[in-house]
Amino acid sequence: MDSRRPPLAPAYRTLPDHVRHWAETTPDRRAFTFVDHPAPQSRGVHRTLTWQRLDLRVRALAARLAEQAQPGSRVALLCPQGTDYITGFLAALTAGMVAVPLYPPGLPGHGDRLVGVLADARPAVVVTTGRILEEVTDFCERAHVAVLVADQVPDAAARDWQAPALDPAATAYLQYTSGSTRAPAGVEITHANVVANARQALGAYRADVHPATCVGWLPLYHDMGLVLSVAAPVVRGLLSVLMDPAAFLHEPARWLRLLAAHPRALSAAPNFAYDYCTSVVTEAQKAELRLGGVAALINGSEPVRPGTVERFHAAFAAQGLPAEVHCPSYGLAEATVFVSAARPGEPLNRFALDRDALATGKALPARPDDPRAVLLAGCGTPAGQRVRIVDPVSHAVMAEGEVGEIWVQGPNVGRGYWNNEPQTQRVFGATLGKDAPGGWLRTGDLGTILSGQLIVTGRLKDLIVVDGRNHYPQDVEATAQDAHPAVRRDRLAAFGVPGGGGERVVVVAEHARTTDLADIDVPSLARAVRAAVSARHGLRLADVVLVAPGAVPRTSSGKVSRALTRARYLEGAYAAETAV
Repeated sequence: MDSRRPPLAPAYRTLPDHVRHWAETTPDRRAFTFVDHPAPQSRGVHRTLTWQRLDLRVRALAARLAEQAQPGSRVALLCPQGTDYITGFLAALTAGMVAVPLYPPGLPGHGDRLVGVLADARPAVVVTTGRILEEVTDFCERAHVAVLVADQVPDAAARDWQAPALDPAATAYLQYTSGSTRAPAGVEITHANVVANARQALGAYRADVHPATCVGWLPLYHDMGLVLSVAAPVVRGLLSVLMDPAAFLHEPARWLRLLAAHPRALSAAPNFAYDYCTSVVTEAQKAELRLGGVAALINGSEPVRPGTVERFHAAFAAQGLPAEVHCPSYGLAEATVFVSAARPGEPLNRFALDRDALATGKALPARPDDPRAVLLAGCGTPAGQRVRIVDPVSHAVMAEGEVGEIWVQGPNVGRGYWNNEPQTQRVFGATLGKDAPGGWLRTGDLGTILSGQLIVTGRLKDLIVVDGRNHYPQDVEATAQDAHPAVRRDRLAAFGVPGGGGERVVVVAEHARTTDLADIDVPSLARAVRAAVSARHGLRLADVVLVAPGAVPRTSSGKVSRALTRARYLEGAYAAETAV
């Protein structure tokens, strides 16, 4: 039965309605499979829920939630990656409550953020599992929050329970932003928002008509992981196969094996993951892979580098990986997640832009081999929504080739920020004038349109301005990490700080894990970084600070937090580190 294409579902506007539909029409079809890796060398233990079994577990948990809280209450998910996370999330929605996708207290480096988010969301119930019950109970004991253990709720709890009618315009969950440029904020995503964005993604990646299998390791508290591994499969009735992020990081070949094992696999990962696979997967591991059936590989959540895409395809071409399955994409939590995407089957759009012109807000072509060229990937076209490039000061729509703030309008744009009306009005209530009525979402991202393609150039708040010229930090970081092999890739932050004569530029970089600090000629490394940044960007670095692995803070989605790194630098937290 699993080999048959699922029929199209009616146009439901909530995920619980879709779950019930598939449970009634294709009860024995597989819905979710979690591949556990209990030991370092494990090839994976598969645990599967059919649509009928998923519906039963969701209703049982929803009935228990209804005993502990009222509709509209927040339900925090502090579960490990797995099927209990999925059933807990869907149960909160089914009970008419507001899910808050989070993570267990033991996630390294994110304890303070978890405390802050729980204080902001004020959940009535926390859902967890028996395996981590003790640490969750200890964490929540002072918050006076009820704890529901998902895997200890019997199926019989679903008996005779009737789910409430759901308003598609009501808030389904709070998606907390990763906090790369500000304190985390909860975006109110409605039932209609998430269903609309799931449909947009399915259409963009051609999984709305053609059968596909969603394969993923992204954490389910991350917006891209939640929509692609849960919402999209539920809307289309597709099989979703997922694994733990830690299992991927321990052995990335596990992800590739799942891609090879499932027909028309659709998957997503940040740019670093493709570089990681290229550098770590061995020839022996490649030999067992057959990747000719991969339908689409989404690259999003952080800047997409054309060189990464080229290296990944070169590394796995012999395994049959199609040349045109890579889909650079752009999105953000405030728009549920997906905004714009390159389509599978189309060649990668690479753009070489003149750095000097880009600094003045113009995207002008340059020769790819010009050392002062900036190489960027196009993120395709909007997925069922409107995108404009807007002057962030005058709010005038800008012409093609001009750099401005990316504004978005569509049925996937969230209601606003939880408990923050002023910020909601500023970010979600922008207007373009009479010819474009309705509120627009100000993304805070900078970009331009070239040849119909959206190109993301950076974050408005991260922009470094020196002597009236704009410099994109990710561009400076790319130059710095290429300047010396001891600089750990994608674990550094470039930012501006106040100075007597204007803004001063600082780079804080971790050293590679494979190299001891005592074995690094730090002054030589600093000279190499300074020289490379000066030659390529015309910038004089005020400080180059080399720190231990793990010292550069990251957001919950794994991105470097330049804002927090800058704050720590200004507080003197890196004073004991190697600054030259």
